[in-house]
Amino acid sequence: MELETIRHSAAHLMAAAVKKLYPETKFDIGPATENGFYYDFDMDHRLTVEDLAQIEKAMKKMLGGKVKFERFETTREEAQKLLADQPFKLERLADIPEGEAISFYRSGDFIDLCRGPHVESSAEIGAVKLLSVAGSYFRGDENNKMLQRIYGTAFATAEDLKEYLNRIEEAAKRDHRKLGTELELFGFSEQIGPGLVLWHPKGAMIRHLVETAWKEEHYKNGYQLLYTPHIGQSILWETSGHLDFYHDGMYSPMQIDEKDYYAKPMNCPFHIEVYRSRLRSYRELPLRWAELGTVYRYEKSGSLHGLMRVRGFTQDDAHIICTPETIEEEIAEVLRFSLYINRMFGFTDIKPYLATRPAKAVGEPERWAKAIDSLEKAVAKAGLECEVDEGGGAFYGPKIDLKIKDAIGREWQTTTIQFDFNLPERFDMTYIGADGQKHRPYMVHRALLGSLERFFGILVEHYAGAFPLWLAPEQARILPVSDKLVDQAMAIRDEMRKAGFRVEVDPQAAGLGAKIREARSARLPYIFVLGDREAAEGTLAVRSRREGELGAMKIAEIIEKMKYELENKVN
Repeated sequence: MELETIRHSAAHLMAAAVKKLYPETKFDIGPATENGFYYDFDMDHRLTVEDLAQIEKAMKKMLGGKVKFERFETTREEAQKLLADQPFKLERLADIPEGEAISFYRSGDFIDLCRGPHVESSAEIGAVKLLSVAGSYFRGDENNKMLQRIYGTAFATAEDLKEYLNRIEEAAKRDHRKLGTELELFGFSEQIGPGLVLWHPKGAMIRHLVETAWKEEHYKNGYQLLYTPHIGQSILWETSGHLDFYHDGMYSPMQIDEKDYYAKPMNCPFHIEVYRSRLRSYRELPLRWAELGTVYRYEKSGSLHGLMRVRGFTQDDAHIICTPETIEEEIAEVLRFSLYINRMFGFTDIKPYLATRPAKAVGEPERWAKAIDSLEKAVAKAGLECEVDEGGGAFYGPKIDLKIKDAIGREWQTTTIQFDFNLPERFDMTYIGADGQKHRPYMVHRALLGSLERFFGILVEHYAGAFPLWLAPEQARILPVSDKLVDQAMAIRDEMRKAGFRVEVDPQAAGLGAKIREARSARLPYIFVLGDREAAEGTLAVRSRREGELGAMKIAEIIEKMKYELENKVN
């Protein structure tokens, strides 16, 4: 039995339980989701977490009673009568096209408008757990009524449910919003506005390290870096099509010299303008241009979520402009490089997803076929298994998305490798070929990390805030056991800093136990204790987060050990 079917059926059972406990409830929809299910309700009673226990108890009673799920079809008129006191359901009924079957499912006393499928009996659901309650606008539109949404999950077995709940508990401990505050990495301000990130010194250091590694690797792999403005005239966005197709995601224009300027939602038109600054020859291609470009997109306040969804963010953007003859090798190289960078940051479980030509698309079919073929060959060359999303590409080109699994098995999308047949046409991009004639180049968009903000959030959760040595904002802390040893600790710190390490000293008069607890809570890669014996022998007592207690080591030995970890980016 598929989990989606089990979870959709569990949503119906939950709605039936809510109906029994709160008979005047109005219902919207209750779909299965990736990790469970939800149902939206309109009722006078304000649901609390405590209410969920009662609803779950009623659900489990139905599970034991082996409630049947029975499908039946009816006419639109009869359906309207059945839903006469359910205004949200009547709107959903109106969405069903004329001539399409109108089906309901009966589970006990509860009847719901639904196309299914469902399990035959509630006994097949196995195990359920209600998780939380939240507000949700009808149809996701903030102009509509706010409903109450109950989230839950269901599995075929109690063991599977227990494993999932343990994962949720671990995920809560790793929540980047919680750790971001505890470790003083980043924050937000109501004075500045929601979805706009403030990078604190420690978070800024990690971001600097990520950006530096990113830039160095791009230069090594044949990329050139660009810097482009944060705003552009309206004519740029008219040409690119953003004002037609992406207007709702853009902020209102500002007037400069009586012309409209927009904060950029994308970097690509700016890169194209660099390309169009002069006539290009086939001998110059391929061009690999990359930018850490900050963009601004309007996100509804209800969808903002820490660093995972913000209104201003920095894309690690790149555009590859090449001839049709070299596209296959370029795509293979882009994929290889993307895999390398993801692995460099400690992500080794990576899966590609290939989205192909949709029904409505721009560009000649031959170009699409060549593009898709090059993507498929690149995945095969990398030795990866690929999941194909037939027809799931954008109207302007096929793409590969790379999804990584973190330390607790959650999947995150990072890299996108996207063909574009639209912008080269809109901006009339050309190059002079070997035949002396103008030709249209191929253009590929590539966001490797996705955005620095979201990737940083993923990193925090992947490492649970305990960053490897090369990414840690504070790599080590020296703990002198008495005031008389503080000066010597400072001298050792300075020696280590000259060797290139980020080392601090805890000069507080607190006891050693308190200092160690504080250093551990900071999730430092190394803690060094300086006592009287260590001071006399020129050593430090070393505690490695990865390896545990290592005993006394000479300063030079410690530096060599840390250098090895740093140079090899040990994760």
